[in-house]
Amino acid sequence: MHVQSQEPPRRPCRQAQPQEGIRSAQNLNRWIAAARKTESHEPPPRLARRILFRRGAARGFPVYEIVPPDAGPRRLIYLHGGAYCFEITSYHWFLAVEMAERLGMRVTVPIYPIAPEHDIHDMYAMVLDVYRGMLRETAADDIVFMGDSAGGTMAVVMTMMGALEGIPAPASHVLISPGLDMTLTNEAIWRMAPQDPWLDIPGGLEAIRLYGAGMDRSDWRISPINGDLSVLPPTLLLAGTRDLLTPDNIIFAEKARAQGVDMELLLEPDMFHVWPLVDMPEGRRARDHIVAYLRG
Repeated sequence: MHVQSQEPPRRPCRQAQPQEGIRSAQNLNRWIAAARKTESHEPPPRLARRILFRRGAARGFPVYEIVPPDAGPRRLIYLHGGAYCFEITSYHWFLAVEMAERLGMRVTVPIYPIAPEHDIHDMYAMVLDVYRGMLRETAADDIVFMGDSAGGTMAVVMTMMGALEGIPAPASHVLISPGLDMTLTNEAIWRMAPQDPWLDIPGGLEAIRLYGAGMDRSDWRISPINGDLSVLPPTLLLAGTRDLLTPDNIIFAEKARAQGVDMELLLEPDMFHVWPLVDMPEGRRARDHIVAYLRG
């Protein structure tokens, strides 16, 4: 396993602000209720003026395709984060568009069903349909799965589910701060929680309850660290040292490597959850690394 650590940032990361909405189950449910009044899955207008978006559907849910003018044969599925409970945001859209423009790849963005209105079965039924449809047009060797936070988890689980159905794995994964072990048996997570400026355990557990359809948290569909990691493609995993998910990200990377996966772990000092989505020097450096990795 290759582990690359970037230089520490030259200043405090003021962009990382505490998310009170995830400090308790009650706060999370209030946050979801408030978000439903304002959320929109549509791309920001200034991005829609900058690049071509095509809109389709899968199982009744929107699917967007971002098409750069120099699009080649390679494609990328981008799965947004949001604790499985929140809609795609402008941060996700800007990342997806940047990848399309810099890599010359068509980027498909499924607006997958979210909790509590839907559960894990609805989510994976939809995103796997998107992938099956893509495979009718494009070879798996020309497809990348990228996801942040819950979306990174989904990328791993999608590949594992696909393997059980005989669906080929994509060429590679790019996982940004994924949640890979929700059993919470790693004491390092509990020690790190007070230092994490974005995440906390009570709200995370409530999100799992809302989307998990009653599954045990050790089930590999909730905690993919417990699944067959040997089916995974070459993977770039980005994690920050102020993210409470990072101790399990490191264990996941080691376990995947032991099962034969070509795994690169980029561990960024003093960075918070999904920092590559933020427009700051450390975020831009992480995105540069992603682009270099996918250019190969």
